[in-house]
Amino acid sequence: MTNPPKPDARRNASPYLYGQEAAAVARVLEAGQYGHSSVTEEFEHRIADFLGVPDAVAVASGTAALHAALLAAGVGPGNEVIVPSMTFCATVQAILAVGATVRFVDIDPATMCVNDQLVMEAVSDTTAAVVPVLFGGRAVDLTPVQGELDERGVVVIEDAAHAFGSRHGARRVGATGALTCFSFGPIKNLTCGQGGMVIPRTPAEADTIRRLRLLGVAQSQSERANTTTYRVDSFGLRYQLSGINAAIGLAQLDRFATTEDTRRSLWRTYREALAPLDGVTLVDVDVDHTVPHLCQVRLPHRDQVFAELRARGIGVGVHYPPNHLQPAFAAWRRTLPATEQAGVEILSLPFHQHLTETDIEHVASALGTALHIGQRLP
Repeated sequence: MTNPPKPDARRNASPYLYGQEAAAVARVLEAGQYGHSSVTEEFEHRIADFLGVPDAVAVASGTAALHAALLAAGVGPGNEVIVPSMTFCATVQAILAVGATVRFVDIDPATMCVNDQLVMEAVSDTTAAVVPVLFGGRAVDLTPVQGELDERGVVVIEDAAHAFGSRHGARRVGATGALTCFSFGPIKNLTCGQGGMVIPRTPAEADTIRRLRLLGVAQSQSERANTTTYRVDSFGLRYQLSGINAAIGLAQLDRFATTEDTRRSLWRTYREALAPLDGVTLVDVDVDHTVPHLCQVRLPHRDQVFAELRARGIGVGVHYPPNHLQPAFAAWRRTLPATEQAGVEILSLPFHQHLTETDIEHVASALGTALHIGQRLP
């Protein structure tokens, strides 16, 4: 059987496998333990060691991570949660799932992220949490206002779905003291096929999230196997990570140094290739500290350029349509000028580890052509 062709610039994003993942999954299948298993726990330990933190709790997805983190932090009805509108809708849905109210905030147009000033302008007496979104993989620095947030009892829950491997100063995202949520979905920097991880702040918080992810059951799987009963002592959901998915993650983690280098190199190649194009602004991800998840530009005539590039077989995308303008979230709509401007200008270029320099040069050339066509259209 011949190998399928590798994805190129026709795909906006694509998983990248190193070759050991299939054998790792096969070992789990042969062992016959497909749910939460010792492989899941090994993955948790390895992630904690990688980040330099005491604990990590694996869950079924990045959305599950956010939901569990909000529940563990005690966020619920009557509380308000500050969140940027510029994010995937999963961030907002997790907040609504705990019964809290959404407080959408604007972004810094240069980074597509919130900053300390924007957060503090939105804090009120009902604010229980702020969910900074580490957009494109870039760390968000709230340390200038962390003391004031602590005094007000406002917990920081990082949506780091894009940011596994990125750094905030000398420390990895997840090791800065915030309650941090990662996604290991199909196209993330590290994939489990599907999965997520919560980095708790305390051992007690880790225990709470472990009960939440397994239907509120207090005993571990190994403990339950040696007794005739078990105890359910809290609300919980079926959010555990399968050993099958954890095996993929472990194989990916073994090669993550290569992932870091490759994704940074691809982003820098784009920066060089796009530099001659007038009217194109590359969104800065702070690549020296970031493992980039996206390569995005802002440009005029975005919709026309998008259509032209798709017609030319270039896999461009848009991340994301602003949430405060979505019908489902109309109750919390407010004017967010920077977000709304970004929403009509932002374009995500093909970005995955299968790309070559030739692919990137092709994308840049096609973008230049599409810009000229877009400028001529009414």
